Amino acid sequence: MVMSKGLEYLTRGQVDQYQAKLLACYRRYLRIPGFLGNDETDALLTRSKQLLDEFNIDDHPLTKFTTSDKNHVGDDYFLNSGDKIRYFLEEDAVDSSGKLTRDKQRAVNKIGHALHELDPVFRKVTLENEKMKSVARDLRFHNDPVALQSMVIFKQPQIGGAVPEHNDSYYTSPPTALGFWIALEKCTHLNGALSFLPGSHLTTPITKRFVRTTGGGTGFEHLDVPEPTPERGDLVLIHGSVLHKSERNTSARTRYAYTFHMIDSPPYATYDEKNWLQPTPAMPFSRILDAPNKTTVSMAA
Repeated sequence: MVMSKGLEYLTRGQVDQYQAKLLACYRRYLRIPGFLGNDETDALLTRSKQLLDEFNIDDHPLTKFTTSDKNHVGDDYFLNSGDKIRYFLEEDAVDSSGKLTRDKQRAVNKIGHALHELDPVFRKVTLENEKMKSVARDLRFHNDPVALQSMVIFKQPQIGGAVPEHNDSYYTSPPTALGFWIALEKCTHLNGALSFLPGSHLTTPITKRFVRTTGGGTGFEHLDVPEPTPERGDLVLIHGSVLHKSERNTSARTRYAYTFHMIDSPPYATYDEKNWLQPTPAMPFSRILDAPNKTTVSMAA
């Protein structure tokens, strides 16, 4: 193990809540209030809005993002976004003639998937953040954690799409995914806050995962109690096997959030070659914790 013995950022109670055999094994998520200060949260929020302003709709393929089984994302714009910063539209933001139904700043579902690598503001919070490294060490969840996809999810007013219940454990074998979800604005039951099914990582098997399909595109491969609303800067840790969802945003307010996933690296876990997101030689997954003479990890092990 590469983890230190003492705690650096989390309290013993927080670690116990996440790890203990009773409460933590039942819940397997953890809210850390005020993980980011106001200045840090404002920096991410401001940069998110700048990216929306910089978005050029004229040369965009109008790729929408949906989690529907029947209408999934499958074009090259999405599949090749693992080492880029790209924009994905809300389903209801484009009419039948291919025109936006609202201003471009209110049409984007999310921006991803290499913000943590390519954008200095998001990189600072994800890969250059000593608090983030301390949380990774305190949890003792991974041996050698790396970061993969990162996103700003906007939940646009009135059209912010619902995300049905799902889990995130399909990346590696054995499952090692851990979600880091940071509220950039206050989340409520009206604007699409997260909900969890406590204990679902123990009782609900992983039945499908989002993969690249043979012949191109993406698809779902099928396999044999709302919580306190997060405030700005709160970090929610989500065990990869816990069912979670968010409802449609029916309010007049946005709900910006920044999220990325952390997984273990070889030889502790194998990254599946069928996962829709794949590292590239130019941009392998970056280590969260420092390792002698190494800063990145190739998952082809």
